[in-house]
Parts: sequence; structure tokens; C-alpha cells
Amino acid sequence: MPATSKFFFETLIPVFFVLAMGYYAGRRKRVDNRNTHALTTTLMHFALPCSLFLGVARTPPAVLRSQSPLLGVLGLAMIATYSLVFFISRRLFKTSVSRAAVQSLTVSFANNVAVGLPLLASLYGATGLLAVAAGIIAGALIVSPITLVLLECHAAQQEETAPSIRERLGPAILASARRPIVLAPLFALLVPICGVVLPPPVVASLDLIGKCTVGLALFLTGLILSAQRIRLTGEVAVGLLLKNVGQPVLVALFLILFRMHGQIAAEAFLLAAVPAGFFGTVFSARYGVESIEASSTLLLSTVFSIVTLPIAIFFAGRFL
Repeated sequence: MPATSKFFFETLIPVFFVLAMGYYAGRRKRVDNRNTHALTTTLMHFALPCSLFLGVARTPPAVLRSQSPLLGVLGLAMIATYSLVFFISRRLFKTSVSRAAVQSLTVSFANNVAVGLPLLASLYGATGLLAVAAGIIAGALIVSPITLVLLECHAAQQEETAPSIRERLGPAILASARRPIVLAPLFALLVPICGVVLPPPVVASLDLIGKCTVGLALFLTGLILSAQRIRLTGEVAVGLLLKNVGQPVLVALFLILFRMHGQIAAEAFLLAAVPAGFFGTVFSARYGVESIEASSTLLLSTVFSIVTLPIAIFFAGRFL
């Protein structure tokens, strides 16, 4: 684990620089910050899947198997965080089901693509990419389908024959599982398991598009942030605290409970410390849900991570 100050200047400053560049481009209207569908599709359907596929496909089977505990811990932490945020939003702040679902997804599913990927790749190399892939799969297969079901059920609540949550959950999980960011690392598992070596032209081709993942993800996040409005409410403050502080603490408790240590424990802790992700805002735009709480949480969590991430890096070293 490098010294925190050196790591901050060499890795975190470039991360926040590209974030700021995207934010500037959006605020100054150099790039349209309202219609980001093309950039989002490029990232989530092409660049990131290629990067994940290549990283997983070139990893020995033994290393792949070692990631299963990390997947379990992150999955448990996401479920716990999602449930808590949803309960607080509904009971304490009397938020609608759709807005509570968007806020819960924003807080529980971290920005592993834009922040987690460069963070762990700089610290742990290829195995850091595997940890990020595990975090993305956990979020895509657990909290994302739950959010989709809640949004669809709430949108159809006026229908006389609206399908139940149970009827919608299966299709929602299948829809999430068919996404390229999920299929790519899952199919890539077959490569090392079957003992296949990717030909150099295939590696070079996937690497060429995969290399733009981090920069594009950071710029896109900044662009999305530039379109968000900020309003510091009690619900936003709770979401900010639970994401930047509560979720890392929860993961640390799970790591202690399951007696996990070493690099995999440090990776899980750092992924939990990554700021809020933008999937909530993407879902809210798709379903026409205006959630100032989610957009405020997204922006403030990213800004607040300038303070919390260096602290998390310091404590992650205690698991090694």
C-alpha cells in the first residue's frame, strides 16, 4: 500500500480532474449534459464490457475463485444499505415508492465504473479490475432489479390488473443479467476455465476500446453531475452519511465477522468507500421520476469523497 499522500497526488487528483472537466463541459454547455444516452451506451455497452472481459479472461482460475467472498460481502452490504435507505425514506421522510427506490439505488450502488476502477487498478492491477467486476455484477443482479420492479409497480399501480412484485422480479433479473456489463465478465470466465488463450489480435482489439473506459466514465460522471440540482435536505444528509461512511463501516464489520483479511478484504472495503453511483439518475430519467434527493446525494457524495477516500485508503491498509 503506497503512502497516502503520494497515492492522492498520483491517482486521486487525476480522477477528480477528469470529473471536473466533464462537469465544466456540461455547465458551460460545451457538451449536452441532458442527453447523455449516446455516451452512456458507448461506456456501458462497449468500452466497459470489453475491459471487463479482457481482465477476467486473462486471470488464472484460482484467482477468479478467490473473488467469491468479495462478491458475497458486497452483495450483503448493498442489500442492507438499500433496505435501510428505503425504510428511512418511506417512514421518516414520507417519500414516494419511486423516489425512495431511486435514492436507495443511488446510495447502495457505488460508482465502481468511474471511481472504483481507476482506484483499485492503480493499487492492485489486474486483480483490482476483478474486484470492480464483482461489485458491478452484485449491483446489477441484486439492487438494480429490485429498483426496476419497484419503479414499474409504482408506475402501474393505477392499472386494475397490474402484475405483482413477484411476477415482475424474474423478468427484471433476466433483463439485468442480459446487460453487456454482466454478460461480458460471466462469459469471460469460460476462457481461463477451459484453458483457452486469447489470440494477440483479439487482446489488442478489446484493449483498444477498453482503454477508454476510465476516462470516458469519469467524464460522463462529471457531465451527469453538471445537470443535477442541489438541495441539502435531511434525506440527502442521511444518504450522504450512509454512503460515504455507513457502507464502508458495514463492510468492515462483515469482514471482521467473516474473518476476511488480505488484499481481497482491502478491495471490498475500498469499493464500499467509493461515492454514490449514477445508476439511480439513469433509472429516474427512464421512468420520469424527478428525484432532487438522489441527484443531490450523487453530487455531494462525489465532492465529499475528496475527504473520505484518502481516509478509506489509509484504513484499507489495516486489512493487509
